[in-house]
Amino acid sequence: MHRNRLRISARLVAAALIVFSFGSPLVAQVAAPPADLDQWVARAMKEFDVPGMAVAIVKDGRVVVAKGYGVRELGKPGQVDEHTLFGIASNTKAFTATALGMLVDEKKLSWDDPVNKHLPAFAMFDPYVSQQLMVRDALSHRSGLGLGAGDLMFWPDTDRTRAEVVHQTRFIRPASSLRSRYAYNNLMFVVAGEIVRAASGRPYEDFIRDRIFQPLQMSETRFGNAGLPPDANLASPHSKGWRLDGELTPVHYTRDDTWAPAAGIRSNVVDLSKWVIAHLNKGALPDGRRLWSEAVENELRTMQTVQRISEPPPPLRASKPNFAGYGLGFGLRDYAGRKVVSHTGGLTGMVTTIAMIPEENLGVIILTNQEEGGAFTSVLYHIFDHYLGRPPTDWIAAYRQTRTDTLEKAWAAEKKAADARKADSTPSLPLAQYAVELEDTWYGKVTVTLEGGGLVLRMTHSQALVADLQHWQYDTFRAVFREKTTPDAYVTFDLDPQGRIERVKMVPCSSLADFSFDYQDLDLQPVPKPAGGPS
Repeated sequence: MHRNRLRISARLVAAALIVFSFGSPLVAQVAAPPADLDQWVARAMKEFDVPGMAVAIVKDGRVVVAKGYGVRELGKPGQVDEHTLFGIASNTKAFTATALGMLVDEKKLSWDDPVNKHLPAFAMFDPYVSQQLMVRDALSHRSGLGLGAGDLMFWPDTDRTRAEVVHQTRFIRPASSLRSRYAYNNLMFVVAGEIVRAASGRPYEDFIRDRIFQPLQMSETRFGNAGLPPDANLASPHSKGWRLDGELTPVHYTRDDTWAPAAGIRSNVVDLSKWVIAHLNKGALPDGRRLWSEAVENELRTMQTVQRISEPPPPLRASKPNFAGYGLGFGLRDYAGRKVVSHTGGLTGMVTTIAMIPEENLGVIILTNQEEGGAFTSVLYHIFDHYLGRPPTDWIAAYRQTRTDTLEKAWAAEKKAADARKADSTPSLPLAQYAVELEDTWYGKVTVTLEGGGLVLRMTHSQALVADLQHWQYDTFRAVFREKTTPDAYVTFDLDPQGRIERVKMVPCSSLADFSFDYQDLDLQPVPKPAGGPS
């Protein structure tokens, strides 16, 4: 039975309760947050080593909590508050899907339009898919592309333009047939942003600013960091490195302009509360005006692609859903008999979540400046349990144990691979002969050069992707990237019968590698040398 706590102490009002709607104070009683919220957040931040976090709770059309905890950057005094900007990463996808819904309302497109109706030059690897891929397919991770396929074109920072990225989609081989399988993919949301541009006749960012940010009075929300002053109220990302076992340090923000429709928004809990209220109101503003129709909201929340439900780790069994899938820009599942509409977002050094239980008119926003999903998830479930009247669960301990088990398993697998390698083997060729210019049809060029007696790999469109190649065994090298947040990869040189390099393959060295480092999708081949010399 759902229980509302309607009595709010003066201490809570003074310390934790912020009640407003679109910037205007309201005098109203609302369901109080968990009494131990501050202590719970502090404990989660300590357990998962998170420097800063911002939390907002929306209940029954009111903002119950909107506040910050900790610091924006380690070693500096700036505190996180309710106005601190974070990169919300893939929570941007819901904005892109909603924008397309607004264009559906205006009859400028249909969810079932072929993508190439709006982008005539667009193509996938399979000509059939090029003709059949619909707008809703692009928004629901069922295009046939593999997990994270194409991400290396725009993440880490790239010199590729958005138009170039969309064009290169035609060279990426599918992992499955159209609509047969769920595989999370950012590239299709870049395509979706281009559909917004084509159907509206306006740049994607301009449409989102004018049609969503402005009417919702999300005055502090923006795309990227360009133009922010040095003293801006902006959280810095932090990382312990890709193996998650180093010293926590601030890292640079990713530049998200190329893939902005998938992950480019910066926002805070004040502005995002307005966004959540609008969705819980199915597109209606407090004054009765509509930004999008109820039909569009229902479509966003309707499952388009079913996901398999795997058995969670033992500490997290209470979180196992009965259904899971993806709508249009939102993930869908259930918890304690209620439907949850949510998304998470992850950039280098920063993870976030926005989750709603429409049946309870409840929304939660949690933004963090560290790469620890257990921190925000343990806070999220604690808030859910409070409003759903469930017995308390120590979600912090559960996620901490799961994290420990995951890391130990991954590190053990790395050690097993190291113990099994043939350390006394030698490369088939002199090192100088591995220095070669390579090219992949969708990514572009990768070079291997001999420098100071060692091999160095450079991915030419991504300045940060520079690695020293350490011999592993036979004709396989381990690429150790100089940027600590970039995971190592095995680089294997395949030779033809004449002993010439014919193909080069890359795969991540560890299960801890983020899926967006989609090395395994590269098919690198030597660039033919131009003909020359006397005829």
